[in-house]
Amino acid sequence: MSSGSQDTAADAHPPHGRASASDADRLDAAVSVLALLADRTRLALMRELAEGEADVSTLTDATGAPRTSVSQHLAKLRLAGLVVARKDGRRVVYALRHGHLRRLVDEVLSAADHQIRALPPHD
Repeated sequence: MSSGSQDTAADAHPPHGRASASDADRLDAAVSVLALLADRTRLALMRELAEGEADVSTLTDATGAPRTSVSQHLAKLRLAGLVVARKDGRRVVYALRHGHLRRLVDEVLSAADHQIRALPPHD
């Protein structure tokens, strides 16, 4: 590893076991994220946002959920810190907060594909 002020992705997170949060805190936070994703509409919203930013109308069309439901679920996801919102003129555009969430959604949907299609396991 070279010395200097250059940061790497590996430096962004403390090594496992040396994080400032306790294991109980980490597990509680992970359970909270998974509980939010355990709702079909919220998971569908997260899947759509994994593809890129979108507004409520786009997310409503993509998920087939009623607009009021989409708005309520987005509010829960924002409150939990999983999505962020920004104004774009009169529209509010939503995005995933970070890439870990995109990868989590991709992985859980891949696991579902394996279960549904009886695909062989792999690493």
